[in-house]
This record gives sequence, C-alpha cells and structure tokens, in this order.
Amino acid sequence: MLPISDLEARLGYSFRDKRLLHAALTHSSALDVALPRTGERLEFLGDAVVGLALSDVLVERFPQHNEGQLSKFRAAIVNTRSLADKARSLGFHRALMLGKGEEKTGGRDKSSILAAAYESVVGAIFLEAGYAVAREVVVRHFDTALAAADGWRQTDPKTELQEHCQGLYRSAPTYRLANESGPFHARRFVVDVMLAGSILARGGGRSKRLAEQDAARRALLLLDSSRASEREDLRRS
Repeated sequence: MLPISDLEARLGYSFRDKRLLHAALTHSSALDVALPRTGERLEFLGDAVVGLALSDVLVERFPQHNEGQLSKFRAAIVNTRSLADKARSLGFHRALMLGKGEEKTGGRDKSSILAAAYESVVGAIFLEAGYAVAREVVVRHFDTALAAADGWRQTDPKTELQEHCQGLYRSAPTYRLANESGPFHARRFVVDVMLAGSILARGGGRSKRLAEQDAARRALLLLDSSRASEREDLRRS
C-alpha cells in the first residue's frame, strides 16, 4: 500500500482531516453497511467539480473558441479513461481500500473504479478547502492535456456550420459568389453564405474556397452570439 504522505505529495494537496481522504479511497465493496457510502457521495460531488474546473479554464484559455469546440475539448480531457490514467499516475491503485471480491477480480486496475476514486478525492478536497483550491489541483493535473488542446485539429468552419444548420434547422447552407475583383495575380472574392434564401454572413478571401471559409466562420460567430443573447434573455425573464 502507498503511504498516505506519499499519495498526498503526488496529489499536490495535504488533507487536514485524513478521514476525508480515507473515505474517498474506500470503495463500496469494502463496506458492509446499507447506508449511503461517503465515497460515493464524494464521487458525485467531485464529478461536478472536475467538470466545472476544466470548463472554467477552457473558457479562460480559449476565448476564440465557440461552445461546440469547448465541449469537444472537455470531452477529450474529462472521461473515464483519462481520469483513470491520472489516478494510476498518482498512485491511487496502490492506496485503494477494496473488498475481497474486487481485490480478487483486479479491481485495482479497473478504469471505472480508478476514475471514481479520482472524482471522490477531488470532491474531498472541495469539501475541505473550497473550489479555488480544488480547481488549482485539477488544472495542475491536466495542464499537459490543456496545453495540447490548443494544437488539436478543429473541424473546418464550413463543415461545422453545415453540421450546425442541419442539426438545428434541418437545412444545409449554400454559398453564392457576391463579388470578384482585382488583377489576375491578386484576385479578391466575396461570398455570401445563405440558409433558406437568407444571407447569414459575408466573407472574403484570395480564392472562393477561402472566402467561403471566412463566410462560414463569420456565420458561426453570429449564431453563437445570437444563442448567447437568447440564453441571457431567458435568464432575465
């Protein structure tokens, strides 16, 4: 078993109340009582804290990305596999308290158990030290993944706009050349992106393809702004 002091050093947080950490690392299979398990309650809380912390930092670090892109980032970072991998790297598999059945069936290496343990520990940190400290711990643990997110390849604007329009309006956008100017070696194209006969946005570029991409990007920004405004109106009503 990994000593608690070593686990806390890896975790980057030292508990004042060691009972909280003990409860977070105790799997339900190690308990016989029928009452709600403290570890499961901590897991429920930690799940929300981990999601909020990473959503918080994604919004902060990537102001140019829309809701859909941020959701993809979060899903790639926060999932059972990634949480389990983080728990392993921190040594949780050597500190878990398991029942005999789970011990025999390899519970220490089960991703579901390790991911739950990570969330439980974060929930325990939140209870003892508050959101700011829990956020700092989570962001430090996933800092490499967060840094890598900026280099992840994103869906091109035209594809993203098409998916958005088909999902929301059941109709695909179309593109219309509005203007073409300049000498042969430096042409300038202006394109309108349209939906159901109405112009969503206008974009420009040195080729029709680039102009279409620019128009799609501008349309996405307008649609995101419109949705944000609608949510604000609902919140105020």
